Amino acid sequence: MTLPLVVGVDGSDGSLQAVDWAADEAARHDVPLRLVYASLWERYESGVPGIREERPSERVLAEHIVASAADRAARRAPDVKVTTDILPEDPADALLHESNNACLVVTGSRGRGELKGLLLGSVGLAVAGRSYCPVVVVRGDPAGLAGTHERILLGAGGPASGGAAARFAFREAAARGCPLDVVRAWRRPTTDAPAQEGGAPQASALLDELLREPAAEYPDVRVRMVTAEGPAHRILVHRSAAADLVVLGAPRRHGHRGLQLGRVVHALLHRADCPVAVVPQVG
Repeated sequence: MTLPLVVGVDGSDGSLQAVDWAADEAARHDVPLRLVYASLWERYESGVPGIREERPSERVLAEHIVASAADRAARRAPDVKVTTDILPEDPADALLHESNNACLVVTGSRGRGELKGLLLGSVGLAVAGRSYCPVVVVRGDPAGLAGTHERILLGAGGPASGGAAARFAFREAAARGCPLDVVRAWRRPTTDAPAQEGGAPQASALLDELLREPAAEYPDVRVRMVTAEGPAHRILVHRSAAADLVVLGAPRRHGHRGLQLGRVVHALLHRADCPVAVVPQVG
């Protein structure tokens, strides 16, 4: 069975951008698209006297939002099968539950009702930090959102934490027929740090090990490997301005319910100039 690509919708501008991006992605990989609206309106409205006598206004709004989103997706990707659902759940919990049967979960950077000053909304952050399937938070400037750079950027972690992200990045570059930039940051060892913690030679060796298997699986993908001295989050945020998607790995520990996001992933989710894919590495 082909797992669907799931996108959370709520009628906000961020959600509409997510629908557009998700429709293109579903067409690119020939997978069905599932649009999900989630809200706890039933819990709140069920306690109001007389509310059962009329159709809940939130339900009417939800139906309008998913119908509009489905129409938008169908017009953008007419060959993609689109289904919808309205769930009486917390949005983050609903998308995390959906992630158990999805190839990818897509969210906007901010949802309806969230403060404009926020760089990233609470739903996107929660889903990216806890999902066991890859998550894409759709954000960035118009060029990155439109995919006009024709380049994927992989922030390379170690083989133990970045293998799944590397495979995802190669697969994405192959589907788009575009080059893949792989960046490994390194820091010059200090007097109180062991030598193995930094250095360009070690960074190059880690890249070779990380990319060996996915490069063999996708031999047609053009790869440019870069080692750069400096903080990884700053380097990747800067380079995201010339990419259509930045891919990052995030280790996952079973039984851990908090956000499992490192400093680099957290920074890119808030500041990248293109959509960000967070790929869990279950260990």
